[in-house]
Amino acid sequence: MSLLKAEDISVRDGAHTLLSPLSLHLDPGEPLVILGETGSGKSLMAQAIMGILPDGLAAKGRVAIGQRVLSAAAPEGFRGLWGREIGVLPQEPWLSLDPLMRARGQVAETHALVRGLPAAEARQRAVADLNDLGLAGAAARYPHELSGGMAQRVAIAAARAGGARIVIADEPTKGLDASRRDDVARLLLDEMGQTGGLLVITHDLALARRMGGRLIVLRAGEVVESGATAQVFAAPGAAYTKSLFAADPENWPKRTGAGRGGDPVIRAQDLAVARGEARIFEDVSLQIRAGEVFGVTGPSGCGKSSLGDALLGLLAPSRGQVLRDPADRPTAFQKLYQDPIAAFPRKRRIGDAIADLLKITGCPASGVAPLLDRLGLDPVLLSRLPGSVSGGELQRLSLLRVLLRAPAFIFADEPTSRLDPITQARVISLLTDTAEQEGVALMLVSHDHALIGNTADNVLALGPAAAAVPAGEGRAGPVSRRQEPSRAT
Repeated sequence: MSLLKAEDISVRDGAHTLLSPLSLHLDPGEPLVILGETGSGKSLMAQAIMGILPDGLAAKGRVAIGQRVLSAAAPEGFRGLWGREIGVLPQEPWLSLDPLMRARGQVAETHALVRGLPAAEARQRAVADLNDLGLAGAAARYPHELSGGMAQRVAIAAARAGGARIVIADEPTKGLDASRRDDVARLLLDEMGQTGGLLVITHDLALARRMGGRLIVLRAGEVVESGATAQVFAAPGAAYTKSLFAADPENWPKRTGAGRGGDPVIRAQDLAVARGEARIFEDVSLQIRAGEVFGVTGPSGCGKSSLGDALLGLLAPSRGQVLRDPADRPTAFQKLYQDPIAAFPRKRRIGDAIADLLKITGCPASGVAPLLDRLGLDPVLLSRLPGSVSGGELQRLSLLRVLLRAPAFIFADEPTSRLDPITQARVISLLTDTAEQEGVALMLVSHDHALIGNTADNVLALGPAAAAVPAGEGRAGPVSRRQEPSRAT
């Protein structure tokens, strides 16, 4: 007997159909994976069967959970099931975590309020949950003190704590390195066991393959292909599915572009960063020239984001110094955030926020339309609030906003972690073309070794004991060196 059946679920935005009618079922012990490009309707489908669609969107269809049959058009009927029958892991951990509560308390609260455990036992269970996810040292931290990958794992622990038989995981591994991704996949599968139901929404091909079970491929709100996951990966039938698989960074040709030479735009000498008593990294020296793509890779929590923040002056180093070209205006140094939801005012329409930027900086409004086209973005998105667009669309809008400021240096912090392979290739191509053609120094951070290896001119591998690694062809600085990312530590 299926744990959940969804019949003819559709989503509309006024006169526009965003998700054409589709049906699915969740059986005990068999995961269902929804795979597709950014904006394909994956998250809308999950929100519709949870009764949590954003304002302005309307759903139709029926959802049967056990003996209960609910109407997708009446979302209030789902509220009694949240946490108890259905647990959800949202795409943006920042939206599900209380900024004023430490990580341990976030998880303990679910154990106490949903499962009804005594406070002491709830705290003990929370600590054990965090330890299982490699977060033993993060229990006492607030969300703003966590890396993107750590925040995602805290959100996973909180979603699992309610004991719901059905778990909907929306992009559960974005921003995580391969080992953490496999850990999360194993935890979700273990939690499901033989009696639970698991619905995984992802654009991560490796995660989809790892989850197994059944697979539905979505594009533009319609089902393109479905079947056993292993079978679809072995022999995709639809042309779109084939192109999606071919766009994996493992299959990218190696970029042959090179930095322009000349003076560095930004340099770091013997840089070290610590948080409290914990050393994040030390003795890092590098320089990034105009037109150069400088890649930084390493596991989640190794300090990739902290390094970029230190270069921008957003985080004070504990030792060393950062040197920037004094001729560049302060706004020439820009950050493309890993979590774009934190970079946009939540209650202001996206177009209004971009108009504010144009007014403050004096950038011409004529630059917006060409960038929308290059990024594959529908202009209608400018009329929406940040919470009403997909994470991938919001990340591309963040990139648009950065490029409008004609930057000299961009710190791109996991800029494609929310993007499907096809859109990811387009955005990385735009970033690297911008670096080469406009002389922008680009620091590209990613946990994806294949992406960095096929894109960057020079690579810095961060690990438990960070150090710069040797460089090729003399294009990097005297201390920064190149190494194939597959051998990085």
